[in-house]
Amino acid sequence: MSEQSRRGRKPAKPYRRPKKDPVRILAFDALRAVDERDAYANLVLPPLLRKAREKGDFDARDAALATELVYGTLRRQGTYDAVIAACVDRPLREVDPPVLDVLGLGAHQLLGTRIPSHAAVSATVELARVVLGDGRAKFVNAVLRKVAQDDLDGWIAKVAPPYDEDPEDHLAVVHSHPRWVVSALWDSLGGGRAGIEELLAADNERPRVTLVARPGRATTEELLREEAAEPGRWSPYAVRLAEGGEPGAVSAVREGRAGVQDEGSQLVALALANAPLEGPDARWLDGCAGPGGKAALLAALAAERGAALLASEKQPHRAGLVAKALAGNPGPYQVIAADGTRPPWRPGSFDRVLVDVPCTGLGALRRRPEARWRRRPEDLDNFAPLQRALLRTALDSVRVGGVVGYATCSPHLAETRAVVADVLKQYPDTELIDARPLLPGVPALGEGPDIQLWPHLHGTDAMYLALIRKTAG
Repeated sequence: MSEQSRRGRKPAKPYRRPKKDPVRILAFDALRAVDERDAYANLVLPPLLRKAREKGDFDARDAALATELVYGTLRRQGTYDAVIAACVDRPLREVDPPVLDVLGLGAHQLLGTRIPSHAAVSATVELARVVLGDGRAKFVNAVLRKVAQDDLDGWIAKVAPPYDEDPEDHLAVVHSHPRWVVSALWDSLGGGRAGIEELLAADNERPRVTLVARPGRATTEELLREEAAEPGRWSPYAVRLAEGGEPGAVSAVREGRAGVQDEGSQLVALALANAPLEGPDARWLDGCAGPGGKAALLAALAAERGAALLASEKQPHRAGLVAKALAGNPGPYQVIAADGTRPPWRPGSFDRVLVDVPCTGLGALRRRPEARWRRRPEDLDNFAPLQRALLRTALDSVRVGGVVGYATCSPHLAETRAVVADVLKQYPDTELIDARPLLPGVPALGEGPDIQLWPHLHGTDAMYLALIRKTAG
């Protein structure tokens, strides 16, 4: 009998190497890239998945699980942080970010998936041993065992303030949005609990990939041959892929004849292209063209009428993306790198002008869930001067009788109607065009004359569009 056994001590367990789980390690790597490099998951995840498939580590089910873990953790981060905060003995800001990422992954598996609790905890603790070390893995284990003691509804009842006491904070915790974003979206909707709840819930649903068949280069009939593809709801050029569909597997996308483009963006381009003009219709401008989705659709629509598009983008690398998107367009076009607030073209040069201005991106939270945690209210003040300057340039660039489209991928009133109202005070010889009739069949477009699309009403990003005609020089 050994000395240790005579003293009544159990023999020490031999050290066991942690099991490496490629799916969860990849999900962790993606979350770290989002946090450390301010990357976007929709840009980080595809190359990671592609590399894993090339190494033979992944099959389709593994890729689907990794995608769900990354996007689910990011979308519900606010809710999970509230739950985790109730299970630790220190402020979350004192917990190392990599540890929080592992805890978020564990919380999502416990509260947002059908993975059994014991499997979710053990798999996440194994991940922690690999990426954090044994010491911090013990902390992760302790916290997740507390999280596992209740389901999501039970935790929300504990950590969210009652709606009657603090409606905005209640919705922020339940639907995992920053409080200021809840408040801004609520104002844009015009009040009412049902609408804001539906919108916030829609922001947390993973959207299907929508393609655009670029006129003269591809047809919806061609795209609909893809397995389980179906027509878009509103745009005649839109086709939605099956859930989990890979656009890179579609030959028309690989060849540039079709592209990935939300239906809301397609509708903005279509409304501008269909707006009534007085006089010629030969020269079109996209004044903020990067990365090129709207420019490619506009260029194709212009080509059908014998018109030419000038696509201008300030950042040279983004101008390169625009050029790639337009390559092969059936009609004339030009791509330039230029500052839209100091344009190289003469005033009054164009018949139609689109400015899809830089903004907070609060309209695309379904696709970029991490954006809700990065944006701050002060970002509105930072974008405001540029948005107004770009709209002024657009109005200067269009001829009398021509039309300007001011668009944002944000429903925030400070980025939509406030910008248009402020700028038009300086341009009395203009008029707003009722844009709603230009999108026939699309319901719930608001009181006009501008248009606001919504994820919960239209299944699109929350795109905004105001159409403005210049009536005199």
